Amino acid sequence: MSTVIDLSIVHRGAPGGEPLLRADNLVAGYLPGVNILQGCSLVLHPGELVGIIGPNGAGKSTLLKALFGLVNVRSGTLTLDGEDITNLRADVLVRRGVGFVPQTNNVFPTLTIEENLQMGVYQTPAVFKERLEVVLDLFPELTKRRKQAAGALSGGERQMVAMARALMPEPSVLLLDEPSAGLSPVRQDEAFLRTRRINRAGVSVVIVEQNARRCLQICDRAYVLDQGRNAYSGPGRELMNDPKVIELYLGTLATDVDAARATADGDGDSHPTDAKDA
Repeated sequence: MSTVIDLSIVHRGAPGGEPLLRADNLVAGYLPGVNILQGCSLVLHPGELVGIIGPNGAGKSTLLKALFGLVNVRSGTLTLDGEDITNLRADVLVRRGVGFVPQTNNVFPTLTIEENLQMGVYQTPAVFKERLEVVLDLFPELTKRRKQAAGALSGGERQMVAMARALMPEPSVLLLDEPSAGLSPVRQDEAFLRTRRINRAGVSVVIVEQNARRCLQICDRAYVLDQGRNAYSGPGRELMNDPKVIELYLGTLATDVDAARATADGDGDSHPTDAKDA
């Protein structure tokens, strides 16, 4: 017998109207017969910044990859602007206005910053100059370093280039996987402020984060995943002050963040490191 999810609870605090991106009852995984996502759901409305938090192994990164066509969805549906996009290829989703920034291996290290940005519009090269101006306005730190090889950048700088490249095709939805991972507290704050700036520029954002408290501070709404299912949802600051969420999740996640910070370079910029699926 199938389980019916009460979407009014799963999407608590969501604004009215049709969502821009919608995921309903997703079941997905990497290996045959092994499901990481066990029926989770999510909605993203135009202009929203939605966070996804939860303990390691909860399925957060898997959900993001399923949204971007990198993990096979075995059941459930995905829609963008009301159209079914379930299991469409990533390149098709980019043309439809979805951008994705992975946690690791997110730049072409042998290419310059400018060449990395060119790769963001390889399907529509004619718009490069126009989009470059817009993106560099969001990331002025990159302007004078356009000819520098991306492989010589620190972790925080690489993350900036990856975000900028994902914005080159002018997406309506941006999916961010752990943008603060491996960075010092100062660089983490910069990553969160940059995410909010992108959102305020008109891009709807879904962000997966291990730094749960900081994520809840900046997002409009958030979902807490646990074992591939929705555990809690609601406005970010409400969840941050919810006794149950604090007791069950925020304490554990704070320990994870402290451990990640301990591995970051003392000055604040480490190169991205591989991590377990969060």
